[in-house]
This record gives sequence, structure tokens and C-alpha cells, in this order.
Amino acid sequence: MLLGLLRIKNLALVEDLEWELTPGFTVITGETGAGKSIIIGALKLLLGERAEKALIRTGAEACTVEAIFSGDDFAALNQRLEESGIEPCAGQLLLKRHFSLGGNNRQFVNGSPATLALLETIGDELVDLHGPHDHQSLLSPERQLLLLDGFAHAQDARESYREHFRHWQALIAEEKALSTAESARAQELDLLRHQVREIASAEVQPNEEEEIHARYRLASNSKRLIELSSAIAQQLAESDDAVLNRLAETQRLLRELEKIDPALAETSESHAAAVIELTEVSRTLGRYAEKLDLDPAQLAQLEERVTLLETLKRKYGGSLAEVIAFGERAASRMQKIEGRDAELQRLATEIAKARATAERAAAALRKLRASAAPKLAKNVRQNLADLGFRQSEFEVRILPNDEPRAHGTETIELLFSPNPGEPLKPLRTVASSGEISRVMLAIKSTLAMQDAIPLLVFDEIDANVGGEIAHAVGAKMRALAEKHQVLCITHLPQVAAAATTHFVVTKDVAGGRTFSELREVKGKARQEEIARMLGGKSDSALKHAASLLGR
Repeated sequence: MLLGLLRIKNLALVEDLEWELTPGFTVITGETGAGKSIIIGALKLLLGERAEKALIRTGAEACTVEAIFSGDDFAALNQRLEESGIEPCAGQLLLKRHFSLGGNNRQFVNGSPATLALLETIGDELVDLHGPHDHQSLLSPERQLLLLDGFAHAQDARESYREHFRHWQALIAEEKALSTAESARAQELDLLRHQVREIASAEVQPNEEEEIHARYRLASNSKRLIELSSAIAQQLAESDDAVLNRLAETQRLLRELEKIDPALAETSESHAAAVIELTEVSRTLGRYAEKLDLDPAQLAQLEERVTLLETLKRKYGGSLAEVIAFGERAASRMQKIEGRDAELQRLATEIAKARATAERAAAALRKLRASAAPKLAKNVRQNLADLGFRQSEFEVRILPNDEPRAHGTETIELLFSPNPGEPLKPLRTVASSGEISRVMLAIKSTLAMQDAIPLLVFDEIDANVGGEIAHAVGAKMRALAEKHQVLCITHLPQVAAAATTHFVVTKDVAGGRTFSELREVKGKARQEEIARMLGGKSDSALKHAASLLGR
């Protein structure tokens, strides 16, 4: 992955800069105060550092910093972006930071609004800054352990242990959930037993609700139904002036009409059919009234059943099907709790097996780490000697954890002593920025193959360094640039001469305003810049510069 473009607008002395970068080792030089640190400041903003309004160029309302990273290995990053709702990368990653005097602070990833936390996470994976007051990933114990595992080729062993550890912890969590407080468990069991018993005793059928309501409706209105059907039957056939009695007289009259005029035969037949239909209605209503049951006990049973079903629905679900499903779930939970002792015993056995498996995996990982630690320390000491720490000490100390963790049963501490007679101290406590930066360079040189961070930035790591050590610093940076993109701000001509690309920051005044500008130098211009760094542009300085470039 490559930082291909950095745009800066209205940041401190920079009004408008568009910087195209190339792979390899790029060096930035310039007079003190020219604005070299602005480049680092821009990168820090893209790494999620807090934006101060004082950084905005005088006379401007807002500042913008943008970067474009190009490459074809965005799989891991794309997964993180998609989890955050950000458009994934398709060959390019676009980062943007904008802040204004009015407090309008925004940041974007691939054009989508993003949080500072996400920007910082992405930055930690893409850029490693080394210099005064910069965040340094190698000072993190977790990061140190990852690098040791990379050096030991222990990634597979680490992942195997992690999987076994997670399985072990999941079983422990399951056991803990089952081993809740005894009183709470007893209360839950009592409630479950009541619920299961209440639903089971009701013998609920999924489709009985409609039928039982229909039966209850008829039973509760049986008296009125008998009264109505009997009244109709009475009117049709049973009273003295019943409808059917009167229709018998009309039937007789129609027959006489038919004898006189046969054309009325059809009318007479229709009348006869109506009489038959009404007679059947009367008989049907009579039978219906006889079948209706006025038994109060049956009505009470139906009413009780309807009430029970409505109560169950109110307590356990909106329908009888939901009531039945609730009962099944409660019964399953009850059986699980009642079988708690057996389940706990099973879990205890599984936990013991999982722990033993995790411990074997941890031992295999620990063996790889213990074997690699002294080799890593030896290689770093060799690189430190090249960088001026000829009598320094460096140690990779493995420390056991109080209890197993997701990364293993141990952590590591990188210890460093720059001078004879001084005790080894944790690397994170080293106070000198020059020392810590050169130690970082030594470690980076050792771990160049394992470290996946694509962009390394070194900010003036040349404090108290000169001569052949400076040549060694430049050589190591150039070697690092075979596997990483390296940016370095330096005052050392030896380091500048080792770079594959050289940029110079200059400060100019125009119209009463100060401007910082960045330009690439090649050929004679580069030779003159290195001569300036050597102390001037005399013939001897130019010859020395040419010698350094030739070297």
C-alpha cells in the first residue's frame, strides 16, 4: 500500500500544497523553521489527532488535509469499513479532515462521514510515526507481542490458541449463567411449574376457540331462541288463526277458480308449494326448539371454558397457538433447570477438557515465543550497534500473566539500556526522543519482514548522531524502504543522500505574508542542498555532497 498523494490547504504556513509521493525512501530537508513539521502535522491530523484552531493559517476560515492511499490489499480494512457503514476501498483509500474557526469539524473516509476513532484506527494500521511526542505502536505491549509472534512465525499457533481460549471461556460463561443464585433459580422454577401446569391442565386445542365461542353464544341465548322459534311455530300452525289454517281456505278457493279457468292451474300449484314450504318451516322450528338445552350446568361449563381461554391468552399470548408455544418453551426451560445438576456436571467435564486443550495450545505458543525472544534481542542489539549504541543492552523479557488471556499466558516487555552500567528499563520509559527513535529504527530493521504497517515516518531521529553512524541510519532506512514506504525529516546530509527521492521545504515572504513551499530536488539542485546541510556551498562542500550521493 502506498501514500500516493497528500493535499494540505491553509495549515499553518502552507497555503496550498499538493504532494505526489513515490515508493521507496523519501527524505525532507530544509532550514530550521521552514515548515518541515507541517508535513508531519498534516499526517497526524489524518491519524485522528485533535485539531486546534490555531493551526488554521492566518486569514483563512478553514483548513483541509487529504490523503490518498493506493494498493490492492484492502481486504482486512474493507471489512472494518463495512462494519462502520463506510464505502469499501476499490484500489484507493481516501482520508479527509476539515476543521474551521467556526467549529465545523468533519472527517471523511472514502467520501463518507466518519468518526475520529475510526480515523485513528485506520491510521494506526497505515502509518507509524516516530519522533518527539508521536504515538509509537511498538510501545504497546500487545503490539510488541504481535511483532514477536511475527518474528517467531507463530501466527498459526497464536490463532489456534485464541480459538481454544474462546471456546473455553464460552463454556465458563454458560456454566456461570446456569449457576445463578439459588433463591432466584427456585423462584423461577416455581413460576415455570405453575405456568406449565396451568397450560397443560387446560388441554388447549389450537382451533377450539371459534367452536367454543359459537356454542357458548347459543347456550347463553337458548331461552330467547326457544321463545322466538316457538312463537313463530305458533303463528304458523298452532293457534286458532294460524297462517297455515287460513292458507287452507285460500287453497280451496284457488281450486274452484282453477275449475272455472284452467289457466290458473300454475298459480294454484305455486300456492300449494308455498303451503308445503311454510309447513316445513313450522316443523323445523319445532324440532329446533326441542333440541335446545336449557341445562344451567352446561351453560356454566361453557362460560367457564370461555373465561379460561381468555385468561390464558391474556397471560401467555394473543392466540391459543401462542399459549401452546409458551407452554412448550416453559416446559423446556423447566426441564433444563430441573436437570441443572446433570448439566453442570456435563459443563464441568467440558470445561476441564477445553482448559487442557487451551493449555496445550498456550504451551506450544509459549515455546515458540521463548525460542524467538533471544534471537530477536540479538538481532536488535546488532542493529543498535550500527546506530551508535555500541555498548547498549536490549532484551525481550517474557512475563507470565496472572491468568490466561486471549493473546496467551504471557506478555513481553522490551527492555533497553543505552549505556554500560545503566539498568535495563522498559522501552516505554526511555525519555530521549533521539534514543527512542533510533531504537525504533533498529527494531523496524529487524522486523521489516513481519511488520505490515505500510508507511513509516521518522521525524528528526538524528539527534546527537553524525559520521559513520549517520551513514548507518541512512542505509537502514533505505533497506526498510524495500518493504515499506519511508518518509524522513532529517538534518543529516548522510541520511538525505541515502534517499531515493529528496524534497526541500523553503520559506518565502510575499506581500507581507510568509509561505512554506515543498519542491523536489534532483541532480545539481540536490547536490547543492546536501552541500548546504554540510555547512555551505563551497567547492569542498559540493565535492563532499557529490561523494555522499555517489556512496
